[in-house]
Amino acid sequence: MPTGLPGGDVPAPIRWAGLLVALEGSAAVGVAVVLLVRSLLGHEQGAANGYGTALWFLVLGGAVVTGGVALALGRRWARAIAVVAQLLLLPVVWSLLTDSQQPLWGSLLGVVVVAILVLLFSPPASQWLARDYIATDDEDQQD
Repeated sequence: MPTGLPGGDVPAPIRWAGLLVALEGSAAVGVAVVLLVRSLLGHEQGAANGYGTALWFLVLGGAVVTGGVALALGRRWARAIAVVAQLLLLPVVWSLLTDSQQPLWGSLLGVVVVAILVLLFSPPASQWLARDYIATDDEDQQD
């Protein structure tokens, strides 16, 4: 009963985490589009700064979208991208809650980041990730 994915069916927490990560990446791509449009219209920032920042958000957002979609499809390597993205967003959450005085945005982002981390480290997700290693250990013991 092969599913085409390594380790069998992808658990729901991994799929949900992948979708949320892809949504985060889409938000970053959206920010890139807004920054690009602002630069093209000549708003306040210098051209290099606006275009460079837009490119930065586009590259990082694209990588996060790719990781989120891959995770939702059951690619184990994408979990690393998702975890690193969430760990990098934790200081952003802190900054929004404190220095930036944006408690609403900080709280919303914090809930999403913590939810994704909980999903990525939930027991079904850990068992799914360990499935191939357990099968390898059992095969080694039989030899």
